[in-house]
Amino acid sequence: MSAASIPNLLSLRGNSRGGRGRGRGRVGQHPGRPSGHDAVIQGTDDDAALSRLSAVELGYLEDPFVHSFVRRGSGTAPRRLPIINRGTYTRTAALDRLIDLFLSKDEVGPSQERQIISLGAGTDTRCLRIFSQENPPIITYHEVDFPAICKQKFNTISASPKLGQILPKPVEQNGSTWCSQSPTGSQLWCHGVDLRELAQTEDTSILKGLKTDVPTLLVSECCLCYLQTSEARDVIKWFTDRIPDLGIVIYEPIKPDDPFGRMMVSNLSARGIRMPTLEEYREPRDQENRLRGAGFDHVRQMAVDEIWEKWISESEKERVDNLEGLDEVEEWKLLAGHYIVAWGWKGSGFGSWLQW
Repeated sequence: MSAASIPNLLSLRGNSRGGRGRGRGRVGQHPGRPSGHDAVIQGTDDDAALSRLSAVELGYLEDPFVHSFVRRGSGTAPRRLPIINRGTYTRTAALDRLIDLFLSKDEVGPSQERQIISLGAGTDTRCLRIFSQENPPIITYHEVDFPAICKQKFNTISASPKLGQILPKPVEQNGSTWCSQSPTGSQLWCHGVDLRELAQTEDTSILKGLKTDVPTLLVSECCLCYLQTSEARDVIKWFTDRIPDLGIVIYEPIKPDDPFGRMMVSNLSARGIRMPTLEEYREPRDQENRLRGAGFDHVRQMAVDEIWEKWISESEKERVDNLEGLDEVEEWKLLAGHYIVAWGWKGSGFGSWLQW
């Protein structure tokens, strides 16, 4: 398959994220910015939900909540190509592994509270999946996205008896923020906040319910990449300035300069999408330097192809291979090599992350 015809995760699946995972990340309306651009970025969330649905219906992932957040007409959901489904699966498995370890009671003890902040959360179902676990950890979970996206999620959960068992009686705090407390004591705060405005304020109350005295994990799955590089840097700084024990996980594309990377950028441009951080953090080492420069003492990174090889067990690889089969092995390696998971942390509360 020639480079010009190789599919890529962004052009064919939007920013397929999972429940995580999974790529989204959006920013809200902003004075002086074309509303059309924000609408295009916002629309990637629908692509992401459909990609996750494809992976779930084919057996790659388990997610009993994804159907509630997929907007579609009559007929079946579009089935993604095997190479895309594997990308969705691997990216989700990587973030699940990092987040599960962060929440592990073996690491932090049964009583220590945790906090997760998901930037550009959109229709992501990770919060629901964590809250519905047997004997789940007690956490404060924040999602930040467009006000319209947050409102839509509020309406979906409020109208669903199934979802209401996990997040009962969500309460709107104001026009753009709502909160729900699970039966086990965890909380979800959903904030309709423009990340660009967040980076410009010193007012911590803009994120109601935010705790600065517990170990916290900041998650960006193809979110900060849509901001100008300086804006993305300021968003991270907003949290590093306030939370001493802070970790971060970033999932973004890399390597825009080789033939596949140039095609990837061209495909994005054709959809009206530009990722400024891709222009600056071009290689894996750039993502490492980015996190070190942001104040994280410990930094790691792995491309998605390496994650597939090293983090997925042989038995699980066999199971996934048997779902559809994948003839384009070299194309998979090329595709997955252009996406990276980078993570870092400062302070305490991150246990075995040190060993990876």
